Amino acid sequence: MTEILLRLSSRPEPYPDEVRARLEPDAKEIIARYPQPRSALLPLLHLVQSEETYVSSTGIDFCADMLGLTAAEVTAVATFYSMYRRTPTGDYHVGVCTNTLCAVLGGDEILAALREHLGIAHGETTDDGAVTLEHIECNAACDFAPVIMVNWEFFDNQTPRSACELVDALRTGQTVTPTRGAPLCTFRDTARVLAGFPDTRPGVLDGDPGAATLAGLDTARERGMRAPEAPAGEVDGAR
Repeated sequence: MTEILLRLSSRPEPYPDEVRARLEPDAKEIIARYPQPRSALLPLLHLVQSEETYVSSTGIDFCADMLGLTAAEVTAVATFYSMYRRTPTGDYHVGVCTNTLCAVLGGDEILAALREHLGIAHGETTDDGAVTLEHIECNAACDFAPVIMVNWEFFDNQTPRSACELVDALRTGQTVTPTRGAPLCTFRDTARVLAGFPDTRPGVLDGDPGAATLAGLDTARERGMRAPEAPAGEVDGAR
């Protein structure tokens, strides 16, 4: 008990000088984008996550120091959003949607198959450090359910078998191509992009909506339906 209390009451070790020297210019660049420094907290949390693959107590103190906040204020934000990890993450974060539509179409079975296949539970990482498995409430891609996201890139219309083949390919270093979106990069690189730094991957801005996404619009057009005209004097929702 004494050991636990000492660990909880002690301040985390700061970043080594060489890490701080690398992160601080990036942090200042991020902060300069905002009229109020506090507004930079979310991208700063992604920045420290790109360093350690999770938001550690050291990362929290770094963000607090850069923004003039308390560690408690930073922690309150870091623990609210699920994209900020509190434990080390593998090279590939595999998120299986288990929300309503994906669950009905097989999401729960996919998650169960991956747990058995990888030998890990929700939030855990394989021994080789390659894959972290997590169930996600919604991947915002219900039209392609069931969906898996790897480092937030989409893999649509999955099955237990295709999901297991996917993680096997990731663990053996094979080239894996998302259903749509940019080519895969590591979790660290993804976090840096989310911090607001350029995403130089080819095709990152390419891609059109798929047939499933446009099905409702196509049906409406076939039936001669159209959106109502905006009231006179109303432009883009503003009167």
